[in-house]
Amino acid sequence: MKLSKGSIFIFLGPAVILVLAIFLYPVFRTTAMSFFDVKEIISPVRKWNFVGLGNYRLLYKTQLFITSMKNILKLWLYCGAITMFLSFLFSIALTTEIIGKKFFRALVYLPNVIASIAIGYMWLFYVFNNQFGLFKTLFSFLRLDSLAQIQWLSSNYIFYSMSIAFIFSNVGYYMMMFIAGIEKISSDYYEAARIEGAGVFQCFFKITLPLIKGVFATAAVLWTSRTMGFFALAQVFIGIKTYTPMLYTYIVLFGTEFTSTANNAGLAASSAVTMTIIVIIVSTLIQKLIKDENHEG
Repeated sequence: MKLSKGSIFIFLGPAVILVLAIFLYPVFRTTAMSFFDVKEIISPVRKWNFVGLGNYRLLYKTQLFITSMKNILKLWLYCGAITMFLSFLFSIALTTEIIGKKFFRALVYLPNVIASIAIGYMWLFYVFNNQFGLFKTLFSFLRLDSLAQIQWLSSNYIFYSMSIAFIFSNVGYYMMMFIAGIEKISSDYYEAARIEGAGVFQCFFKITLPLIKGVFATAAVLWTSRTMGFFALAQVFIGIKTYTPMLYTYIVLFGTEFTSTANNAGLAASSAVTMTIIVIIVSTLIQKLIKDENHEG
């Protein structure tokens, strides 16, 4: 049955209106706001003062924003490499025939069903605590006094502490992605390879890795987006060395005693637009560099 244009609009209209109202309008408004001097996000358009690229020039000269960008780069690169490695390692282990496979999958994935803010405080109070935290207790029990004396919440180590919590909360998510990709590979490939005399490592490098290249690309894109949205843990482990662009945007938008550029919605918008552009560029490059090969047929 062929639907008329009017019927198509009736079915698609509500969804299109919601997309325009909830997604596109805020994007256009934020982009436009980044070129104006706007004191508050709720300020009417008639009170906006056009400054062109002034907000961007100010943003890129602000030391706090530059520091936040350096922090997010380290989180994206180093934490990303460790997270992907551990996720892939767990996915390989948990796609083999082992006892309790489903239980261990659920256990590793569990942090993803807990709010990030709760994960952060759990690490802050029960793991990194300098008096009775898990690390302090464990290293003292093992008589590793030098490690037991590390002040994990000091300015020298707080970024590493936040990174550990970030990795912990993400490994299970990407592990499930890799598991889905690995289990999607037909067993016929492996059976044919074994008949030809291929070993475990040959099967891994010649079959498994090439066939999940697309999963790696998708994981890298999602990791980029998630890292740029890094906010909750930065609030828990708050300090100059743990500032991220999202936290900086929040602070500039709503104000704080830590920055002289408080209550500047235009500057906050320019920060948000900058992060969005970075995500688009990096995601595009990843998709270009890691191309999923077609092994069908």
